[in-house]
Amino acid sequence: MSLLGIIASQNYPRTVSFTLDYLVVAGGGGGGNDFQTSGRSAGGGGGGGMRCTVGATGGGGTVESALSLLTNTSYSLTVGAGGGGGTNTSANGVSGSNSIFSTITATGGGGGGGHNGGNNNGLTGGSGGGAANDATGGSRTSSPVQGFAGGNGGSQGGPGGGGGGSAVGAVGTGFWPNAVGGNGGNGQTTSISGSSLVYAGGGGGGGGSFWVSTAGSGGTGGGGAGAVNGVGSNGDVNKGAGGGGGRNTTGRGGGNAGSGVVILKYPDTRTATFSGGVTHSTNTSGGFKTTTITAAGISDTVSWS
Repeated sequence: MSLLGIIASQNYPRTVSFTLDYLVVAGGGGGGNDFQTSGRSAGGGGGGGMRCTVGATGGGGTVESALSLLTNTSYSLTVGAGGGGGTNTSANGVSGSNSIFSTITATGGGGGGGHNGGNNNGLTGGSGGGAANDATGGSRTSSPVQGFAGGNGGSQGGPGGGGGGSAVGAVGTGFWPNAVGGNGGNGQTTSISGSSLVYAGGGGGGGGSFWVSTAGSGGTGGGGAGAVNGVGSNGDVNKGAGGGGGRNTTGRGGGNAGSGVVILKYPDTRTATFSGGVTHSTNTSGGFKTTTITAAGISDTVSWS
């Protein structure tokens, strides 16, 4: 090699392509809050959008293709935070934040619709949020499909269920005094981490005891249960799970949603280096390394050698 060639190789390391599988799950949506004195209902939060190349992806969509990446090249990375539950000043649950890896973006779950003098629709998201009574569930992100729409609210006080990672949130049912909250949609299963785990469950519908007799359960994959005349349960962290709907006239009534997660699977001949402070862990098995990134709300980059 010439002297110029040696200098060039030292200053510009050679890039090599490799294939990477991924799971990218956004933060879930917070559950809605009913804070009217008459006690109506509130929808559960939608599960975060789920995009995956192993086993299944969100919303019954087509499993995505693995990425072809280059060594010595930086790729963007963010784990989305879960949205907060609805309160007595802002009835709707807050939608979750997006999770990003390279060109892949998973959309945050939609917040559940609350009741604050009106019956609020669920918010749009990777999976839509469930609606308050007499309202419409939030629609899902459709390009690409990452989840399902939220459940509609039942008429005359039946609360809506939250949308999940793989199943539509159930519709609220019944009439006063036996209205039943819709169950949150079930999440989706993947074994990319080496274990079969479920992600992005939706939150169950809830509300005030004057109208609602039974709250909805949370969907598999960490969805928070709804509550009757109380605070909905929180969605599981690092699952992108939605919070349950609830009722509280003096503070937070909707359950907080869980943060998302990014999991990357690549040949064990490669070593990942992170530029910042994200929390991550790596396991090696069967010729592959699997790195799980869990720190929400921090933007970082990752490269491989």
